[in-house]
Amino acid sequence: MVNITLKDGSVKQYEPGITVMQIAEDISKGLARVALVGKVNSEVVDLAKQVNEDVTLEILTFDSPKGQNAYRHTTSHILAQAVLRLFPGTKLAIGPAIEQGYYYDFDSKHTFTPEDMLKIEEEMKKIIKEDLPLVRKELSREDAIKMFKEKGEAYKVELINDLPEDAQISTYIQGDFTDLCAGPHVSSTGKIKAVKLMSLAGAYWRGSEKNKMLQRIYGTCFPKKSDLEAYLFRLEEAKKRDHRKLGQELKLFTVMDEGPGFPFFYPKGVVIINELENYWRQIHREWNYQEIKTPVILNRQLWERSGHWDHYRENMYTTIIDEEDFAIKPMNCPGAMLVYNSELHSYRDLPLRTAELGLVHRHELSGALHGLMRVRSFTQDDAHIFMLPSQITEEIKGVIDLVDTIYKLFGFEYHVELSTKPEKAMGSDEDWEMATNSLEKALQEKGIDYKINAGDGAFYGPKIDFHLMDSIGRTWQCGTIQLDFQLPERFELTYVGEDGQKHRPVMIHRVAFGSMERFIGILTEHFAGAFPTWIAPVQVKILPITERQIEYAKQLVQDLFRAGIRVEIDKRSEKIGYKIREAQLEKIPYMLVVGDKELENRTVALRKRDEGDKGAVDYQEFKEELLKEIENKL
Repeated sequence: MVNITLKDGSVKQYEPGITVMQIAEDISKGLARVALVGKVNSEVVDLAKQVNEDVTLEILTFDSPKGQNAYRHTTSHILAQAVLRLFPGTKLAIGPAIEQGYYYDFDSKHTFTPEDMLKIEEEMKKIIKEDLPLVRKELSREDAIKMFKEKGEAYKVELINDLPEDAQISTYIQGDFTDLCAGPHVSSTGKIKAVKLMSLAGAYWRGSEKNKMLQRIYGTCFPKKSDLEAYLFRLEEAKKRDHRKLGQELKLFTVMDEGPGFPFFYPKGVVIINELENYWRQIHREWNYQEIKTPVILNRQLWERSGHWDHYRENMYTTIIDEEDFAIKPMNCPGAMLVYNSELHSYRDLPLRTAELGLVHRHELSGALHGLMRVRSFTQDDAHIFMLPSQITEEIKGVIDLVDTIYKLFGFEYHVELSTKPEKAMGSDEDWEMATNSLEKALQEKGIDYKINAGDGAFYGPKIDFHLMDSIGRTWQCGTIQLDFQLPERFELTYVGEDGQKHRPVMIHRVAFGSMERFIGILTEHFAGAFPTWIAPVQVKILPITERQIEYAKQLVQDLFRAGIRVEIDKRSEKIGYKIREAQLEKIPYMLVVGDKELENRTVALRKRDEGDKGAVDYQEFKEELLKEIENKL
């Protein structure tokens, strides 16, 4: 008998040779119906995989990332089979699963069209209905090369030749279709339920411009039609919320040909920046941070000392001043090191929390640029905390609380990921282990669930990343906490301990917004441009019905302006309905309509952005309520 340890810790015994699917059926018929693949020890396998020794086993469904990956990868094979049926002679490249879907690259004499996509999708549905089993077959290198050469699949032959000599060559067969693939896959094409082809694109083979341009077809798939419909709805919502589109419509920001990746902000966009920075300064004062400001350009010796010249130079902009190499800062931390080192510190001074709204520049490839989300110049809301080793856990917990406070203000939910030592890193394994354990301890003491990203840390230390979820379910990586034993060593930072001797402090790098520009892009899409009143560029718009009310409207503008409220007046000779629609398109939180009746009674007719017409209200009461709303950041 073999012992199978399940996810809940229970142990079941079976005869050797039992398959993962048979174990799933024994556990629960319902589980077997939704099972996609299994995880045997740390390996994800087909449900047909036999178990011949003691193992741990987890049955994976679409609720798990690995289950989704197998589901989507299988659908990419169905896409390839459909294309070969409809367009014989097409050559296959690769077809991986990706986030929210899959794609397949094809080399075809036929140029695919949107009409072809509909035909291919229908053929995919036929293949799904045929419920073809996916059968794994392992081949020798020679047999695999021979088979794909006979099929004329040169791209597959190239992939096989690039595999290590001792690599296992596996294929998957579904009906008349065979593909080179490591797997795993779901058991049959019938397991796939709802499919949709999304778009066409060009893609160079292996991403190199030296290679042939292929045709890439993107698609998505879900176990339920309702899930697919919900996803497509979210995509349409995302298009409406696109911050690049709203940024132009609402006159917030733009990117010009004269500075690709370097955003320009209009006055209304600057209002949002200023409000966020004002809040940032307020909360950092409350949490005992001291604000600093460091230069944008520093010399090469500094960047060599910090490690950036060796580890990050390809992303840095450099120049020569007085025959010496300088670099525009891609990060604020080396400047903060110099500030710390400019004076002596005692253990009584620590923790020392310094914060900076620092403008940084990073060379991003032009193809990666995307509105405010991926730029070449941005303001980081950086902070660097210098502390005693004994203060590490409490300081990390404090940063977690601060970040949580900020995200809750905007109504964001988030999840946390812990990234560990990358392949290219500074420092000893012992330092990395200590740093990683400190981050884990803080997360555990805060009771926060987290995912581990092995090998994804910064080159100088492990990190905690905060991934925000917006109003339509997308996630964005914003805040981060990075624990660093390396830079204090490189910059020879010291403090005088209780024993009168010099010791090395530990440092935290930390951002909450991440980048002001990116956070504004996220906020724009999260709120669809309808910003909370406290950061709305224009908080009140006054709409006189005729010229007779303009003087009264001007008095209201002056009074609101003196109270610190951002207000505009629409004095155009347009019908009031048109003015209201324009203000709604501008997503103004409050509209005050004034006609003869309001002029006579010294009142206003109130319209709220989300609630419509609220009728006549007392002006002073409205102003007082609005000021409370702004003060409370609602």
